Amino acid sequence: MNILRSRLAQGVAIATATTLLASTHAAAQPHFFERIATFPVYKTLPANADKATETVAEIISATQDGRTLVFTDSPADSIVFVNATNPAKLKPMARVDVGGEPTSVTVASNYALAGVNTSKSFVEPSGYVAVIDLDSKAVAAKCDVGGQPDAVAISPDGQFLAVAIENERDEDLNDGVIPQAPAGHLSVFQLDSDGKPVNCDSATTVPMTGLAEIAPSDPEPEFVAINDDNIAVVTLQENNHIALVDLATSKVIKHFSAGTASLAAVPAKKARMSDASGDLKDVRREPDAVAWIDNERFVTANEGDYKGGSRGFTIWNKDGSVSYDSGALMEHLGMSHGHYPSKRAHKKGTEPEGVATGSFDGEKLIFVNSERGNFVAVFKDTGAAPQFRQFLPTHIAPEGLLALPKRGLFVVANEKDEAEEGVRAHVGVYRFGAAASAYPQLISEIDPATEAPIGWGAISGMVGDSLDANKIYAVSDSFYDAARIFQIDVSANPARITSKVDLSGGAQKRYDLEGIALAADGGFWLSSEGHPKKGLKHLLIKTSAQGVVQEEIELPASLVEQAQRFSLEGVTTANINGAPQVIVAFQREWKDDTKGQTKLGFYNPATKEWTFALYPLYAPASPAGGWVGLSEVTSLGDSRLAIIERDNKGGEDAAIKQVTVVDLAGIMPKPHGATLPVLEKVLALDLLPTMAAGNGWTPDKVEGLAITADGRVLVSTDNDGVDDANGESLFFDIGTRSSLDVN
Repeated sequence: MNILRSRLAQGVAIATATTLLASTHAAAQPHFFERIATFPVYKTLPANADKATETVAEIISATQDGRTLVFTDSPADSIVFVNATNPAKLKPMARVDVGGEPTSVTVASNYALAGVNTSKSFVEPSGYVAVIDLDSKAVAAKCDVGGQPDAVAISPDGQFLAVAIENERDEDLNDGVIPQAPAGHLSVFQLDSDGKPVNCDSATTVPMTGLAEIAPSDPEPEFVAINDDNIAVVTLQENNHIALVDLATSKVIKHFSAGTASLAAVPAKKARMSDASGDLKDVRREPDAVAWIDNERFVTANEGDYKGGSRGFTIWNKDGSVSYDSGALMEHLGMSHGHYPSKRAHKKGTEPEGVATGSFDGEKLIFVNSERGNFVAVFKDTGAAPQFRQFLPTHIAPEGLLALPKRGLFVVANEKDEAEEGVRAHVGVYRFGAAASAYPQLISEIDPATEAPIGWGAISGMVGDSLDANKIYAVSDSFYDAARIFQIDVSANPARITSKVDLSGGAQKRYDLEGIALAADGGFWLSSEGHPKKGLKHLLIKTSAQGVVQEEIELPASLVEQAQRFSLEGVTTANINGAPQVIVAFQREWKDDTKGQTKLGFYNPATKEWTFALYPLYAPASPAGGWVGLSEVTSLGDSRLAIIERDNKGGEDAAIKQVTVVDLAGIMPKPHGATLPVLEKVLALDLLPTMAAGNGWTPDKVEGLAITADGRVLVSTDNDGVDDANGESLFFDIGTRSSLDVN
């Protein structure tokens, strides 16, 4: 066994049930959620509207029968109604203009009740509750709340509507330091049997000044939830405080500081890495969303907005004592699942923002979202430390969470929408009852050096070990500061990253790794795509088994003069015309290429010579246009190569995600400048059906293809480091090598 494979094999297998990270697929758990729909919000626009119009889904609720979803779309000043009779095929129903920015919505028996912000400025806050008739979809009343509403909640018995009036601070004034008048409060309405406020013109005001240690003159209520005893719990996020209000008397009956929490071994430094770089001590929780677990306990998502945010969640007893705090768990879940938002790790990490609870199959479940990691963690309430059950991938920026136990559904509203970046807001629907969890397909184990999960993401190239059928290697691309090689155990589902090494000793300070191949001496060949404008050369790299750079091999100077941004992708090795060759794939056309053709490069390590051949690309087939290029090249062990060819479109616009095969028998690659031979390709596999099978947003970047020692063909996607991407990494088996035996 060579040195690197020996070293990487010493990676830990510590992911046991005691870590709370390995129970995702525990056989003892009978039921899981499976995603059944991902519904783009732009589909609720009128037929003649521009598809690129900004639309969001932020806070979401449902009618009492659970067959209509209702959510806020703040850019459009609208409340949106969606038919969920068939939850796997949501259909738009109506959009209601509420005359201002809707901040939250809930649904009573016959009315939807939405908080609407109409503030002229931070010092002149105003707003109302829009009362929307469920039948006519007309605004039946506007009930003034005396300030800027942020969250609304209906009591379980339907008697009360509580509205958190934040009167938020101006973050550009005095660096956002509070106090900043006017103070916020809680507004309370009494509801009739139809759910319409009976005191629409005279909401009861519950003052909250003088409670918190931090800025007591400027309470900023953020979220509200009500239990069966009509006790409202109100989070004062910026004040790091929590208050309990008896709605029957409109009195604060208990209040207490949200306190602090400490986290060990989490990403804390300003760097693009998902590594346990530090500890955080005594961080203010600054809770955002809150939900009751039962009449005596509630849970908060500690997002932070001012000087804190403890990156987790806390279960509280009604007397103000802490029953459980998650500490670093949400951070470690993001790291282990490849969903860590590394670009902003030094700020608020995974940023838990929303919580929800619901009873499924006789068990009370707690749902906690990560706004920046794009996931929801599901826990079983045990009365003590909750038990981690499942990791649900979401679309970008999950905000509102909704549990619908009577229908066996869980719904997530995802708010980020930037059509020009290919990012659209979505509503995701998950059904309870699956026998196994479909996600994750790839997860990391614990690094013994840090006692935290191995951080990973942006997997961009893979290769199978030549001897061990259960082992492959992968690299991540330039999103991260360090160029990294991972070892992956593919003997079970999910596959597990067991260890990693970082490149060292190279002349270039940073690499853009896109491909990996085994070298005959036990080391690796790596392709670094490069970016001329950023000073990154297009390189073929030879490393030792320990990841030490031994050679940085440049392309011929005449070719580099023709360079474009999209360059070296996959790399593989093969015997071509009797000589060992290292083969690299160029993603797209360079200046000297005919449109619709790109190159394969052949490097002879013995002679140090480069030769080339042309590869014919498919024309773009997506209705959204775009381009088509190569992402991976893998030797089939003879004269043939398997190549991933894809377009740059995701979601419903994705059209080309496939594996082709080219045969090099009789092909004589030529030096740059000569007339190059054109390869013939055959379509072997269409990857789109498998990529779309999870009912999520189909990723655009399918980039890794590895063949194991026993002939399994594995494919992976690049999740872009969770930067303007949902973070999902697909890692799937597409059959055996024989599936690539095409003519």
